Amino acid sequence: MPVTKVLITVKSYPTLSSHYDEQLSIAGFREDGSFIRIYPIPFSKKTYETQYQLYDWVELDLTRNTRDFRLESFRPVTIDAPIKKTGHVGTDDHWSERKTIVLKNVYRSLATLIIEAKHEAFYTSLAVFKPARILDFVVEETEREWNSDRLEKLQEEKNSGRVFEQPEDPFTVLKKLPYKFSFRFTDDKNETITLPVEDWELASLYWKCLKKYNGPDKELKAINEVRKKYLQEYAKNSDLHFFLGTTQNIHAASKQPFTIVGLFQPATPPAVVQGSLF
Repeated sequence: MPVTKVLITVKSYPTLSSHYDEQLSIAGFREDGSFIRIYPIPFSKKTYETQYQLYDWVELDLTRNTRDFRLESFRPVTIDAPIKKTGHVGTDDHWSERKTIVLKNVYRSLATLIIEAKHEAFYTSLAVFKPARILDFVVEETEREWNSDRLEKLQEEKNSGRVFEQPEDPFTVLKKLPYKFSFRFTDDKNETITLPVEDWELASLYWKCLKKYNGPDKELKAINEVRKKYLQEYAKNSDLHFFLGTTQNIHAASKQPFTIVGLFQPATPPAVVQGSLF
């Protein structure tokens, strides 16, 4: 296919629920407003942090990822295909330009979205979702190291030659988050839902906060900073939307395959702040 122009809105953090070559991906919108997921992408920590910035327009040569049944999934024609930055969408006028692109199709019922995700005519795996009411931001301690058995299986997949080689292995470069961060919220059916947040931005914020502190309570202090940002700044003081996404394995196997893979948190004028916390 010809060169594709994409507005980046999501950068993933690696999880063990996906195929090896899906570990690092970016997602966003094409010029026609349709969602697109791109993987694999060349990875080095420095490049991933600096080259792929949210709300950059980029151009690259893509083709459908035929190993993935999800229709939004594409891959670079070659692993070293150049990615050209062509512009950036800023936050002027309360994110008006970003809203024009992002908010064309917004889901408000998770049940409706799941029906589309499982229907072979759609297999919807990326969506913008508007929670009706934010109830809490939940933090749970989890395993501190990557699961060695699962890593071994992913390594076997990599060695099989069925996936693109990455310059670096994200699991050797990126530390596993020792906590699971989730939003608990209701949808327009008044269903209470809890979904984990699994994006690069949250992980980066946690590690950045952790570096500021010393002593036995440094993790607690970092967690409190993250909770404050996500509850006060995002949930209470912005018109918060979620980018929801799936991984290929979970999409096929789970009745509810979605996680929060990114946030859309446009600033709102004080008179119309839509925070619905508690």
